[in-house]
Amino acid sequence: MADQLPITFHEYVKLPELGIDVSNISFNTLTLQSDKFICIREKTAQREQVCIVDLQDSSKTFRRPITADSAIMNPENMIIALKSGRNLQVFNLEMKAKVKSCMMSEDVHFWRWISQFDIALVTDTAVFHWSIEGTSSPVKQFDRHANLNGTQIISYATNAKMNWMSLIGISAVQGRIVGSMQLFNKDRSASQPIEAHAAEFSEIWLEGAAQPTQVFSFASRSATGSKLHVVEIDHVDGNPPFQKRSVDIFFPPEAVNDFPVSMQAGPKYELVYVVTKFGFIHLYDLETGTCLFTNRISGDTVFVTTKHDNGIIGVNRKGQVLSVSVNEETIIPYILQNTGNVELAFRLASRANLPGADQLYVQRFQQLMQQGQFNDAAKMAASSPRGMLRTENTINQLKHLQSAPGQLSPILQYFATILEKGELNRHESIELARPVLASNRKALLEKWLKEDKLECSEELGDIVQPHDATLALSIYLRANVPSKVVVCFAQSGQFDKIVLYCKRVGYSPDWAPLLQQVARLDGDKACEFALSLVKEDPPLVSADQVVGVFASQNLVQQTTRFLLDALKGNKESEAHLQTKLLEMNLLNAPPVADAILGNNMFSYFDRPYIAQLAEKAGLYQRALELYDNLDDIKRVAVHTEVVNGEWLINYFGNLSVEDSLAVLRQMLEHNAAQNLQIVVQAAIKYSDLLGPQKIIDMFEDNRCSEGLYYYLGSVVNVSQDPAVVFKYIQAALATGQTKEVERIVRDNNHYDAEKVKNYLKEASLPDQLPLIIVCDRFDYVHDLVLYLYSNGMSKYIEVYVQQVNSGRLPQVVGALLDVDCDEHVVKSLIASTPAQFSIGALVDEIEKRNRLKILHRWLEAKASEGSQDPGVYNALAKIYIDSNYEPEKFLSSNRLYDPRAIGAYSEKRDPGLAYLAYSQGQCDDELLRLTSDNGMFKQLSRYLIKRRDLGLWGKALTGDGQQPVNQSHRRQLIDQVVSYSLPEAGDPEEVSVCVKAFMAANLPQELIELLERIILEDTPFSNNNNLQNLLILTAVRVEPSRVADYIERLSNYDAPDIAEICINNGLHEEAFNIFKRFEVNTEAIGVLIDHVGSLDRAYEYAERCDQAEVWSRLGRAQLEGLRIKDSIDSYVRADDPSNYVDVIDVASRAGKFDDLVRFLLMARKKVREPAVESELLFAYAKTERLADLEDMLRGPNIAQVQKVGDRCYDEGLFEAARLLFQNVSNWARLASTLVRLGDYQSAVDCGRKANSTQVWKDVNTACIAEKEFRLAQICGLHLIVHAEELESMIRLYESGGYIDELCALIENGLGLERAHMGMFTELAILYCKYRPEQIMDHLKLYWSRINIPKVIRACETAHLWPELVFLYVHYDEFDNAAQTIISHSADAWEHASFKDIIVKVSNVELYYKALRFYLKEQPLLLNDLLNVMMPRIDHTRVVSMFLKSDNIPLIKKYLVAAQSTNNKAINEASNDLLIEEEDFVGLRNSIDNHDNFDGIGLAQRLEKHDLLEFRRIAAHLYNQAKRWRQSLNLSKKDKLYKDAMTTARQSGSNEIAEDLLRYFVESGNPACFSACLFTCYDLVRSDVVMEIAWRHGLSNEAMPYFINLMREYQNKVDVLTTEVGELKAKIERGANGVAAAPAGPNQLLGPAGLGGRLLIGQGPTPGNVFTPGSQQGTPGSGSQFGGY
Repeated sequence: MADQLPITFHEYVKLPELGIDVSNISFNTLTLQSDKFICIREKTAQREQVCIVDLQDSSKTFRRPITADSAIMNPENMIIALKSGRNLQVFNLEMKAKVKSCMMSEDVHFWRWISQFDIALVTDTAVFHWSIEGTSSPVKQFDRHANLNGTQIISYATNAKMNWMSLIGISAVQGRIVGSMQLFNKDRSASQPIEAHAAEFSEIWLEGAAQPTQVFSFASRSATGSKLHVVEIDHVDGNPPFQKRSVDIFFPPEAVNDFPVSMQAGPKYELVYVVTKFGFIHLYDLETGTCLFTNRISGDTVFVTTKHDNGIIGVNRKGQVLSVSVNEETIIPYILQNTGNVELAFRLASRANLPGADQLYVQRFQQLMQQGQFNDAAKMAASSPRGMLRTENTINQLKHLQSAPGQLSPILQYFATILEKGELNRHESIELARPVLASNRKALLEKWLKEDKLECSEELGDIVQPHDATLALSIYLRANVPSKVVVCFAQSGQFDKIVLYCKRVGYSPDWAPLLQQVARLDGDKACEFALSLVKEDPPLVSADQVVGVFASQNLVQQTTRFLLDALKGNKESEAHLQTKLLEMNLLNAPPVADAILGNNMFSYFDRPYIAQLAEKAGLYQRALELYDNLDDIKRVAVHTEVVNGEWLINYFGNLSVEDSLAVLRQMLEHNAAQNLQIVVQAAIKYSDLLGPQKIIDMFEDNRCSEGLYYYLGSVVNVSQDPAVVFKYIQAALATGQTKEVERIVRDNNHYDAEKVKNYLKEASLPDQLPLIIVCDRFDYVHDLVLYLYSNGMSKYIEVYVQQVNSGRLPQVVGALLDVDCDEHVVKSLIASTPAQFSIGALVDEIEKRNRLKILHRWLEAKASEGSQDPGVYNALAKIYIDSNYEPEKFLSSNRLYDPRAIGAYSEKRDPGLAYLAYSQGQCDDELLRLTSDNGMFKQLSRYLIKRRDLGLWGKALTGDGQQPVNQSHRRQLIDQVVSYSLPEAGDPEEVSVCVKAFMAANLPQELIELLERIILEDTPFSNNNNLQNLLILTAVRVEPSRVADYIERLSNYDAPDIAEICINNGLHEEAFNIFKRFEVNTEAIGVLIDHVGSLDRAYEYAERCDQAEVWSRLGRAQLEGLRIKDSIDSYVRADDPSNYVDVIDVASRAGKFDDLVRFLLMARKKVREPAVESELLFAYAKTERLADLEDMLRGPNIAQVQKVGDRCYDEGLFEAARLLFQNVSNWARLASTLVRLGDYQSAVDCGRKANSTQVWKDVNTACIAEKEFRLAQICGLHLIVHAEELESMIRLYESGGYIDELCALIENGLGLERAHMGMFTELAILYCKYRPEQIMDHLKLYWSRINIPKVIRACETAHLWPELVFLYVHYDEFDNAAQTIISHSADAWEHASFKDIIVKVSNVELYYKALRFYLKEQPLLLNDLLNVMMPRIDHTRVVSMFLKSDNIPLIKKYLVAAQSTNNKAINEASNDLLIEEEDFVGLRNSIDNHDNFDGIGLAQRLEKHDLLEFRRIAAHLYNQAKRWRQSLNLSKKDKLYKDAMTTARQSGSNEIAEDLLRYFVESGNPACFSACLFTCYDLVRSDVVMEIAWRHGLSNEAMPYFINLMREYQNKVDVLTTEVGELKAKIERGANGVAAAPAGPNQLLGPAGLGGRLLIGQGPTPGNVFTPGSQQGTPGSGSQFGGY
């Protein structure tokens, strides 16, 4: 009976099994907003947390340490809303981020999610909606009605548009629970109070309605009764009105105080579920209000529900999560059997597409057809559940029916009904498409296809294709008919889509014929298509195939286009195609071939063959490119008139040198006039490659001087070959190009000047300018002058020097003087030549020949003209010196001659004149040499003093690097300087330079001698500061003993500088005396301290001076000498704190803190430095002057208290450190200090303020050491929340053996907000080690928050096998879990959990290992285990395993259950077991239901069995194997005649049936004879029966057979008679024209299409209507369209 219930009941999970305490399962702590999540607020003595159960996978349970008054989960996502007081917050748990929050102004008593993005909030006074999107605040929807005052709000609901809302509360009144509801409409802003306990918004579809009807249902139980009300809201115009339903809700007698608590409606079935407090469920039909089912689903109150799969899911007080939904297989039969409401069952089955009313539909359909209600029958067939009546048979029935005038035909009504609500199937689509297309209403078909109203098929596409190829293509695509799709693409020219489509669907057509077809239609498209095929990888067609197809169509242009693209890769394997392409175009389109060859696209074609074709086509250039044979090249190359000249010239670059010369010679020989220009250009371009000489020989051999001239003219400017230039000069002269000869000899630098000069002399040119240019350029001036003078061409000499090169006049004059030319001629030539020559060179040339006087007057004239040329004056000076004509005057007054040259010229003649010339020109080196060689030291000393040149002084006093000065000469020079020259000097600069020179020459003795002469004697320089400094310094270096005397005698020197120099040279007393004399006290005491090293003398000097600076300097020295007290005394007397850094450093290191305090107190008055005040604090601490320290801290200070505190802490001055850290509120360091002082409680308090990890560690360690575990735990809680500190904490506790304290610490830490995975993990490990009895509870509660692999290792070490299995399961390592259970079954095995685990393992071998384990240890549970493993195991292997162990009977239940798989091994094992048990009934059922076994073998076994029933089964098996005679023999042997007759009938053989008849006759069994006739009526032949009956006297037994036979024959004759008569009448009517076509509109489509709504339009005119007769060529009388 349970199988016939209309509902399906399922228990999802029991919340207590998930570790949720029953006390936390209530309306106030558990929320269920959807069928995805349950949210429970868990509250224990230790902690508060929120548990979230995923209903899709109950093993996914999440717990979060959250403290809140209420928590609700989003119906779709991992988003949780939390309420704490008036504070509302929304968090995204997956993103770990806050989504939104707000603060309400009043308390929220009820809230729930009303959509994925909206929350409803119910306060004391109003209802708000709050969207989690954006930044908006809660929006008020309406005010609460007074009828809800004092009630507990239990429900709030809205419709889909959120314009209707219901709020429900309950309250106790007079011993019963009263429900109060406020119904609010947002559009009208109106509320209505209603007494109700539960309500729900939903929608239903009414018959004939275009849109769904919105309904509101609510249930109540009042003092007088209980009602369910269903009313319509928001009526839609055009929909039929919905009549309000009000029906009673039945409550059983034991549920007197029961009342509805929730309602849920499912839109699919249009049913509403009403759940009551006592756990009853009521199922109602919304449209009729009929109660379909009532039953109790829970013994406890179901306090919360929500929708679930068109059903309902809820939670009861015990934590059971229960769901109820409609059982689609049984609800319709249940309604029919229990309510008898056929109409309701009929409508529910129709609208929800449910089974169970199939026979009812068929009967009603036949009934409507018989009653002539064809349209209603069509509608019913169209809307039948699961399309049971939408068959080909139904369509055939409907399409032959006539419609009433003015109405749609039944077939159209059928189609219209389907199209209105759904889609047509394959056959329906085909049947509808034919008339639609025939009536030219293709647009309707397109519309239906767009709306997916038709099922596409190949047949439908074939019907549409003649009318619209594009539409047919769309249909073929949807129907997945690749062959037809490809053809359509090809016919429509969409070739680019063919390949893409074929690749997408995996279709491979025969591409070559398809390409042939495309080529016939459009060559260009075929080319594009072929390219797309070839470019595929791998190619779909070969290029050869494409070329063959195109060639057969003579598509030269398309073939060319295809091959150009296909052969882009230029592969050797495609050589024949390259040749084919070029051949085709050379024969048909030479310009195209020319362009292809010009682009150098191909490399592997047949070059000689293509070259011949190109030559024949007149493409000589392409032929030359391809020919390799020299004779072919020479033959073609002479056609220069049709070959591009530039290309031809470049072509020679591809030939060898010999071939190029041969072709060029051929061109000259063939037609020199025509080809000369090309030959010359080629020779010019490849001159370097061919060799100029070979080219010259070629031109000379052909006597082509013009060509030679042009060739050489282009190369001569770049050639460096003298022979080439000479040949060019010869060619130019031969062609009369004298100007070109003149240019080349002037500009070219690579000819043989001697050879050219001689050639030009021999040429006897009329114009000697080329010869003049050659001689001038290459310095053949002397030869030129001799040639011209001897040949009487003196005018060309004048031309040369006057017009060509005036600079050559000196050489020309020299040559003329050599040939003894007249002086007047020479003077005239000089006078007439422009002044562009070198006078010096002219003088040199004439001077060489001792004829200088001839220039005397010319030179004086030049001088008088104001010439600035030194050559003029050099020549005049020489003339004056030689003639002794006042040379001193000239040399003294003239500044234009070259003094060095004239001095050298005069040295041998007169040294005095030479000195004069050298001194005038400051020729220092020459002058030094001259005076040394001639003993002129007095002149030299005066010259040196006047020159003021230190370099020159250096040379005179020390010489240069090459030649040192003669000591005798130097002594004579110094004597002259000291005795005469320097005393005569009146310029201080001259004296200064002289002194510097002596210093530079390192002559200190001489320098002292010089300075004493100047300073100590009465001279203008006696009081000179620099000289006095110099004298003392020199004495310091040379004569230190004389320094003290100089210091006393002199007064105008730089005392500080001199003193420093004395100090540097070890003259400390002299330096001290200088400072003392000039009262530089600071420096004086510095000398005593730093150099003399006497602090006592320094102290005495300081006492005498009594200056602060002096005391300060002394204090620094005493500090450096570690006389700390004296140093501090000196600094105090100096009142100088400037060196406080060093004083602090030295005194601190020496521990002189008492003295340091005195200094710092003085320093603090003078400077405000943090270092001073900090050191003072530290000094107070060191001297234990804590009172002074506190006073200073209380007063204003700038000390670095923190650093001082750290130093005190490091030094162990903890009391001082405490004061310091307390002053700066450094709680961290203060806590550490208090630990050192033993004040642990205060240390903990400071640790709270510091909140530093290190501080907590220090305090914790100290507390543990002192066993202050309470304080240690406080510290530890602040440490363990840091994952990196947890391990060290555990080691610390474990090392001391404080395990209980450690566990207590971590347990307390689990409730912290910052509790992390490490804490849960480490606590689990500690439990494993020390408290194994607690580990399982811990794992069950917190398995999701621990590091499972780490705990697994701990459990393995501790041999905690159940816990290890638990961890493996929750870590999804089911293989390891199963293995652990098997290996440690005594501890870890538990049947139910093992079953759950084994089905999830991934290693299939574990299945069989588990079976062996169970066989060994739990054999009675094998079947249970096998049942859960059945879908995963290999049945054959299982059977084999148990056969080997001879334990097949143990798994009998498994074998029975597994026979549904029809496995051979299972079947045979099961059959064997049944035979062994002699269970023939079970064996027969097994054989009939499962056929996968060796039937013949089993039959052979069974036919020998002792029991009759098993032999019957053997016969049955022979029947199944169609071994009829073996079966018959076995049945006859056992006298099982009924089985024998059944076998004969099943065989279908006349022979076997008749043999059985004969057997019965022969065995004397007439009753079986008669029964066999009845059984085998269709098989036996009547004549055989008659014969046997007549021969054996069995007419009576055969009479029933003959009577039935006669009746059958009579019926057949009657039918034939009727058909013949109808046929005759039909023929007669056709002959009389009765069957004319009707003149009315198309009857299938009707006057207005399919019901008008689909707007098919008016049918065709009468003249366009086709009749069956017209289609078939025979007369007809039907009015149906297209053969209907």
